Amino acid sequence: MNRSQQLKRSGILRMALSGSDTTLQNDQGETFLLRAIRIAAVVALYWFVSITMVFLNNYLLDSKELSAPLFVTFFQCLVTVVLCWLMQLLSTACPWLVDFPSVKFNPKTSREVLPLSVIFICMITFNNLCLKNVGVAFYTVGRSLSTVFNVALSYVVLKQSTSLRALLCCGVILGGFWLGVDQENMAGALSWSGVFFGVLASAFVSLNAIYTKKVMPAVDGNIWKLSYYNNINACVLFIPLILVFGEFGRLASFSRLLDLGFWGMMTLGGVFGFAIGYVTGLQIKYTSPLTHNVSGTAKACTQTVIAVVFNSYSKSLLWWTSNMLVLGGSSAYTWVKSQEMKKNAQRDSQDQAREKLLPGKSSNLGV
Repeated sequence: MNRSQQLKRSGILRMALSGSDTTLQNDQGETFLLRAIRIAAVVALYWFVSITMVFLNNYLLDSKELSAPLFVTFFQCLVTVVLCWLMQLLSTACPWLVDFPSVKFNPKTSREVLPLSVIFICMITFNNLCLKNVGVAFYTVGRSLSTVFNVALSYVVLKQSTSLRALLCCGVILGGFWLGVDQENMAGALSWSGVFFGVLASAFVSLNAIYTKKVMPAVDGNIWKLSYYNNINACVLFIPLILVFGEFGRLASFSRLLDLGFWGMMTLGGVFGFAIGYVTGLQIKYTSPLTHNVSGTAKACTQTVIAVVFNSYSKSLLWWTSNMLVLGGSSAYTWVKSQEMKKNAQRDSQDQAREKLLPGKSSNLGV
């Protein structure tokens, strides 16, 4: 990596962590009220899409007539591929309205993305199986170990150490997870298979984040191209799995197979699955990565409350405490890591400034 690239990346990192946005900076004539309204609208859109997607997936997966979680996931991946094609066509026809990269299938790129695609299908499959078995109310706790696995796998795979403060945050998350499992078990509502799938989903979420960084150069660093290839590979990989687990047979005997309402809900689930990637990027763009994580935590809390109220559940104080521990530990971890990244960015900037003042020394270190 040359010096200009280092400076550029350091600048981007500082901008992201500080929560600044080039779009907002350039539009200096925009009033504070208009900026606040725009940010509130983006956050509200993220909450709406994310919460609706979770409840919609729970509805599709919890069907008593059709037990085919792999097929449901496969169909959502197929919808994402179709939407990528449509977005590309719209971008070509109306470039002033839609900005989407040109995506043409390349077998070589598909093979390079394939290892990540295997992790990707494990992640979304176990995530949906967790949601199917534990429901929306316990979903936040059941899927809460992603941060813990991220720390563990970063150490094992990337040899990256973690600070004591971050480890303490992980300890709080683990405590909340175990307390939640205990309280759900005492209430007689615990699904051990759901917890097992939740733990696996958390592990694969962390693996997906790690391997995404490795695969990004193959798709020119474009997240939409990665989504396109990931979902194409996933569609192909899901077909033999659906055959092996006999879901095509269950689908053939499904009484609502020709019901347009059923397929409309299935398609809507795929649309929301595609939209979550867009609104996540939008929220990060108009706020910051730290604000996005805080918003996600608040959204998860709201989602849990809605599920409990909607289903008229009665939960103990310790059950709610487990949720607060999980959400609080996750928020604290995000804040700790953001502070550490700020310090690292400032240190890198200072080192680069010193190298500029000592050109002779920097040239000797160039090889």
